[in-house]
Amino acid sequence: MEDQYQALYTTFRWWVPQRLNIADVCCRRWTVSSADARRIAIYAEDAEGRREIWTYGRLQEYANRLSNGLRRMGVQRGDRVAIVLPQRPEAVVAYIAVFQLGAISVPLSVALTAQTYEQRLRDSEARIAIVDGTAAPALLPATEHCPLLRQTVGIDLEDERVLSWRTLLARQESAFEMHPTSSSDPALLLYTAGAGSLPKGVVLPHATLIGNLPGFVASQNWFPQPGDVMWTASEWGSPHGLFAAVLPSLYFGQPLVAVRPPPDPHATFCLLERYRVTNLALTTRDLRRLLKAEQRPAERYRLALRAVTATDTALGRALFERCKQALGIEPNEIYSQVEIGTVIGQSCEKWPVRPGSMGRPYPGHQIAIVDALGRPVSAGEHGEIVVNRYDIHGHPDPSFFSGYWRGEETGRPVSGTWHRTGDLARMDEDGYLWYVGRLDEMFQIGNRLVAPGPIEDCLNRHPAVADSVAVPMPDGAGIKAYVVVLPAPPAAEAAPDEAQPPAPAQGEEASGEPATAPTEA
Repeated sequence: MEDQYQALYTTFRWWVPQRLNIADVCCRRWTVSSADARRIAIYAEDAEGRREIWTYGRLQEYANRLSNGLRRMGVQRGDRVAIVLPQRPEAVVAYIAVFQLGAISVPLSVALTAQTYEQRLRDSEARIAIVDGTAAPALLPATEHCPLLRQTVGIDLEDERVLSWRTLLARQESAFEMHPTSSSDPALLLYTAGAGSLPKGVVLPHATLIGNLPGFVASQNWFPQPGDVMWTASEWGSPHGLFAAVLPSLYFGQPLVAVRPPPDPHATFCLLERYRVTNLALTTRDLRRLLKAEQRPAERYRLALRAVTATDTALGRALFERCKQALGIEPNEIYSQVEIGTVIGQSCEKWPVRPGSMGRPYPGHQIAIVDALGRPVSAGEHGEIVVNRYDIHGHPDPSFFSGYWRGEETGRPVSGTWHRTGDLARMDEDGYLWYVGRLDEMFQIGNRLVAPGPIEDCLNRHPAVADSVAVPMPDGAGIKAYVVVLPAPPAAEAAPDEAQPPAPAQGEEASGEPATAPTEA
């Protein structure tokens, strides 16, 4: 394969229009002609197996009705609207409706506790919340303690505390004049995961979508190709779900598959087969779970996959090779953060993949590895990943966040133009990055600083291990790990040549020295 990386990286130029609204580029523009309006936007399935197809025209009509309804409830430019929905077409309708109002969407996971919902709703000062039965049991009690929340809109809910989605939309006109916005206007308020610190609200402008496109296109092997269909196992309201699947697919006018609740591995492969899904966006854990449950999926199912991305934790060489063997596809690992988007990764059709590596900086993004004082380190040395607000040509990188909600501190600033990610890595002489771990997850064993990631990756290679976590022993003299094991497969499905030593029982500690040497940072 010809390595095209340098040509792509050095010649790339950003073009971000001054006037930009995500609702326009992801939906409204696909309704200008009747032919485009009939394009399929979403294939949807629910828990009862009911299926429906939504076109771009239908999405826009419903979004217009919802925008009118929200405006009548007093939602204005800059107001926050919480969207707490699983994978279903109404979630996209809600995002488009809020964006074209000039308001700010606040996506929230459907798996939060009532306490966390209350904290998020109060912190964001959300005026409206949109929910269905998935999150309602936890969210509705929380809304009673949020005085600034004017109304909760419920989909398929019978509850006196909510306004029916159907009733609201039925009363509204199907035409709506979109509020003009600039590319720098706020569009989303997302919350960080909060690992090792309190979650922060991150404000993202409409231009963030444009900033994520190079990484999306490259990691999905030059999406879109004719017939491309996208599915992600991630929640559509998560940063990964939004920017590695939902919004870019709609931007390019391609179909998404929506399924609720999340399917088990067998149902997942049936889904991929049924809709001829070509592009997958998964977390590393989801990919590992799928491939551990099905030994030879390419032989058992008629799959149309051509690209798979993996994110969240390091992919690792073993899982890379397993995916290549099982699916016939080299997975593209991607690295992103809420604040900076997808800035590092692989693209197996444009430059060589090095298994175990995070990849290279995607075109349009300027990356460096620095020490604790912000000084660049030499090739091969460990340091912190930092991302510049400007590309190599001095142009602003549109993937960057506008700031933290309520003006919170950025944590570890290097200078006025660099953002410190809190992630450690090393860069080799060819520009490939190799992940080491999170700064706030490192721990001291003797005189060595240890990253748990490589240890957990080694444990997760065992076919019986679903997940693991490595932690220091209380006395600091060693490391112990907790593992969660997968259910044992039926005896008839266990291949003789795949016999493995017994795994620890679920929840059992595996103490002592790590299976691989601790990584120094």
